[in-house]
Amino acid sequence: MEEYIYILVGLALVLGGLVGYFIRQLVANQQIRSTRKEAQRLLDEATTKHKEMLLEAKHEAARVRNAAEAESREYRLQSQRLERRLDQKEEALERKLSSIEQRERDLDSKKKEIERTKAALEEVKREQLARLESLSGISSDEAKRFLLQALEQEVKEEASRQVRIWETQVKEKADREAQRILATAIQRCTTDVVSETTVSTISLPNDEMKGRLIGREGRNIRALEQATGVDLIIDDTPGTVTISSFDPVRREIARVALDKLILDGRIHPARIEEVVEKARTEVEAVFRNEGEQAAYEARTARLHPELIKLLGQLKFRTSYGQNVLLHSLEVSHLAGMLAEEIGADADIARKAGLLHDIGKAVDYEVEGSHALIGADLVRQWDKSTEVAQAIAEHHGETSTTSVMGFIVAAADAISGSRPGARRESLQQYLRRIEELEDIASSFPGVEKAFAIQAGREVRILVKPKEVDDLAALRLARDISKKIEESLTYPGQIKVVVVREITAVDYAK
Repeated sequence: MEEYIYILVGLALVLGGLVGYFIRQLVANQQIRSTRKEAQRLLDEATTKHKEMLLEAKHEAARVRNAAEAESREYRLQSQRLERRLDQKEEALERKLSSIEQRERDLDSKKKEIERTKAALEEVKREQLARLESLSGISSDEAKRFLLQALEQEVKEEASRQVRIWETQVKEKADREAQRILATAIQRCTTDVVSETTVSTISLPNDEMKGRLIGREGRNIRALEQATGVDLIIDDTPGTVTISSFDPVRREIARVALDKLILDGRIHPARIEEVVEKARTEVEAVFRNEGEQAAYEARTARLHPELIKLLGQLKFRTSYGQNVLLHSLEVSHLAGMLAEEIGADADIARKAGLLHDIGKAVDYEVEGSHALIGADLVRQWDKSTEVAQAIAEHHGETSTTSVMGFIVAAADAISGSRPGARRESLQQYLRRIEELEDIASSFPGVEKAFAIQAGREVRILVKPKEVDDLAALRLARDISKKIEESLTYPGQIKVVVVREITAVDYAK
């Protein structure tokens, strides 16, 4: 029984395997058929697209061929038009060449005709020249010479008149610009207008002090004069002692020492020497303080200590009653402002203006003019060539003058010639007026000369028959040069030459 069961099971397994195999075969065949259908569909689609692409390519090829043919036709048309234009231009050039050749032939004929006419004119000119020479009695060369001489004289007169006009115009323009610059600088600089002088007298508390200053047998006054280097004048003037010395520094030391001795009351030779030494130390300290203050006010830093000391000594020096240190400060300010107006170096101008009279601090000890002495001092202590050159040039004592020299000279003239700056005695004033008139009268052709406006202007009347207009111009320049060479004066002097002709006639 069990064997039958096993057989049935085996048969069932075999049948199951056969059924499964057939089923797999059916599924595989079905998949193959579907794959073939899909492949056929893709092949049909590819065939259709290929046909469409071929059709489009044919259309594009036809369109390109048509465009190329149209462009070729257009190019042929343009080439034909260019050929026609070239042919026309060639024809026009040929016509022009023919016309030019014809003109050249005409010009040649006209040139020959002109040459024949020119030769005829030359012949007529020679005949007329010979006739003129026979009528006038002079040759053509002499006539040319006379004509050239007359023309030369006329040109000289015309050139002189034109030069005078130009000179007047340039001078007027320069005067206006100079007046503007100077007026601007003067308006920006405000200073005192009072004159100063150094103190040369000492007030005494009583007349008994005079005897104590003189001392027994004059030993005190001798000791004081020997220690200070001044002359002490004790006369009958009540309560006053006069100090006399050519050196303002010595005079100041003596004044300080006398003040101390009078206040102390102990007056004897040993005490005098001690007090004079203290006074000298104090005055030197004053020199340094005043010099440093002046340099600070003038904005000129880093000056050499020796120059500072000499600058401070100018506080005790006067020129025509004007304090030299204050004058130097004023010149420094003015020079700086003038330099700024014309675009020059204002720092150098201020330093040159401050030190322009530094030579006056030692001109009692060194021979020479204070301008050249000051220039040497600046070269020695400051090593500034421009400043030294400006100092040497500010009084015109050198052959050349730089821009900085002109600036310092102008500032010096403004400071020295402003109202109230300097004092001048009546005798000096009258002598200067007489010298101006004498210089002007010394030239030939001058009829009268008058110094007016306090010596600031010289008006000269000339003889009109001896001096013409051009000579009057030269005369004014010559007189100005001689005044500059012969006289010393502050500011400037105007020279006016007047030539007048009066014509009188009577109507009958």
